[in-house]
Amino acid sequence: MQITTIGLDLAKHVFQVHGVDANEVVVEKRRLRRGQVLTYFAKLPPCRIGMEACATAHFWARELRRLGHEVRLIPPQYVKAYLKRGKNDAADAAAICEAVTRPSMRFVPIKSEEQQAVLVLHRARELLVRQRTQLINALRGHLAEFGLIEAQGPSHVRRLLETMRTDTAVPELARATLDCLASALDAVDAQIAAVEAKIGAWHKANPISQRLATVPGIGPLIASAITATVADAAAFRSGREFAAWLGLTPRQKSTGGKQRLGRITRRGDQYLRRLLIVGAQTVLLRSKAAKANPWIQGLLARCARLKVAVALANKTARIAWAIMLRGESYRPTATAS
Repeated sequence: MQITTIGLDLAKHVFQVHGVDANEVVVEKRRLRRGQVLTYFAKLPPCRIGMEACATAHFWARELRRLGHEVRLIPPQYVKAYLKRGKNDAADAAAICEAVTRPSMRFVPIKSEEQQAVLVLHRARELLVRQRTQLINALRGHLAEFGLIEAQGPSHVRRLLETMRTDTAVPELARATLDCLASALDAVDAQIAAVEAKIGAWHKANPISQRLATVPGIGPLIASAITATVADAAAFRSGREFAAWLGLTPRQKSTGGKQRLGRITRRGDQYLRRLLIVGAQTVLLRSKAAKANPWIQGLLARCARLKVAVALANKTARIAWAIMLRGESYRPTATAS
């Protein structure tokens, strides 16, 4: 009656356990409070534990591995197929327990504390950038009501604020409030710069991130984000599978031997996908090598620029996967003169 496999449904306070033995007979069903989880698993002999790759999953995976258990994280969408009828904690745990035993199941590599710390920097920067955009939009909208406008772009906001402080068309009551928003904008700019400095320092100390940054379209920000997000490049069988995980491959609706390809799937990590596409757009706009590349120029002659940027981001993702897997540096392809 020894437990060999457990499906653990994570939550904030109450966790559900579903355990089976070597014959896949259910031998354990129980609820655990948060403070009871580690105590319960410390008393069990080493077994296989499946969990959905959701919030706090990487923390619990590291803690349970320290107790000697084999922990597997499963994408939540892959567990859905094993859920029977109504959804509740017990049914979720049973579905996880069954999914983790499937030979064709795909698992999520467990991230280390350092990787998650770097991702905290990226998520914080993303939040601060959104707040900066909100402040800029608010300032532009309010000042437009008094006839003050300026060219688009964050760099022109300072000139707009200088005009506000000297223009008599803005009432003093409104000017005082808008000065508060301007001070908040200065504070957010300083916080973004501080976070980016920490990301840059980590990038300089990480050899994988430095190798990725040599790829056109990948800078320290994108390189550090990829390094921190992808715990193990070997988890992907090919560069195309990595690009598909990022949602950069066409959606298929193929049947009867006839291929029907649509737009990109937009699955996977939205943050990395956006960064890679922005990096590809920069390459198309600024890179001299891109202007001499026949593949890129051929695409530009047939397709819209954004579509070409997505194709280039796909190619960049494949190159990044190869660099991480093989531990090599980027070698640019020689183009005919």
